[in-house]
Amino acid sequence: MSLIPKSHPRAKSLFIREKLVVGFENGLVAKEGLLAHGRGEAFDYLLGEKTRKAAKKAIKAAAAQILLANSPIISVNGNIAALCPKEIVKLANISKAKIEVNLFYSSEKRKQCIVKVLKKSGAKEILGINRNSSIKLPGLDSARRIVDKNGIFTADVVIVPLEDGDRTMALRKAGKKVITFDLNPLSRTSQTANITIVDNVTRAMDLLTLSCKKLSKRNKKILKEIMDEFNNKKNLSDSIIEIRDHLTRRSHIA
Repeated sequence: MSLIPKSHPRAKSLFIREKLVVGFENGLVAKEGLLAHGRGEAFDYLLGEKTRKAAKKAIKAAAAQILLANSPIISVNGNIAALCPKEIVKLANISKAKIEVNLFYSSEKRKQCIVKVLKKSGAKEILGINRNSSIKLPGLDSARRIVDKNGIFTADVVIVPLEDGDRTMALRKAGKKVITFDLNPLSRTSQTANITIVDNVTRAMDLLTLSCKKLSKRNKKILKEIMDEFNNKKNLSDSIIEIRDHLTRRSHIA
C-alpha cells in the first residue's frame, strides 16, 4: 500500500518512482533502469510534466504509422513493464501489434518476471522468450541484438518505449520504422528514430492508444497524409522550444 498522500504536490511523480521500486523488488527492473528513470524525470520537470503540443503531433503521426504497418511490434523492457503493462496490452489489442520482450541487462529470470506481469495484464502471445526463435540483429553487441525472428526481426514498425540509442540506429539500418518515447529531445534515440514522442510514457501511452482507436476509422490515404505532414527533426526542435518557453515562464514567476 502506498504511503504517498494524493495531496502531495509531487504525488504523480512519486507514484511512478514507487512503481519502479516495486518493479525492481519483483525482478522486472534492473538497478540501472532506476538510474535511467531519474534522468528522464529531470527532463519531465523541464517540460512542466505535461503533454505538450509537439508530443501530441508525434502521437498522432505514430498512430498513423502503426495503423499503416503490415507487422507492427511493441518492444518491452523492464521499466515499461513495471510502469504500464496494461497500457501495452491495450495498445497491442487496438493496433494489432505483437509484443516482444527485449532487454539490455538480460536474464531468463527477468524475462519470466516481465512475461508474468504482461500475461496478468491480459497479453496472450509474448515473443522474445523462445530460444528456438532467436536471431541476431546486425550492428549490435549488447544483449538487445538477440531478437525474435517472428517479431522484431520481421517487423516493419517497431514501437520502442524507453529505448537506447544504439539499438535505434541498428533498427533503422535494418529498414525498420522506429517509434519511441523519450523525454530528452537531444538524445541519440530521439534524433535517430522516425517518430519521437517527447513525453512521459505513463501519459503518452494512453494517448497513443486513443489516437490509434480514433484513426482506425480513417482510410489509408488520410493516414499517409498525416505521415507526410510530420517531420521528426522539426518536431524535436519544437519540443526544445517548448522546454525553453516553459523555463522562461517559470523564471518570470520566480
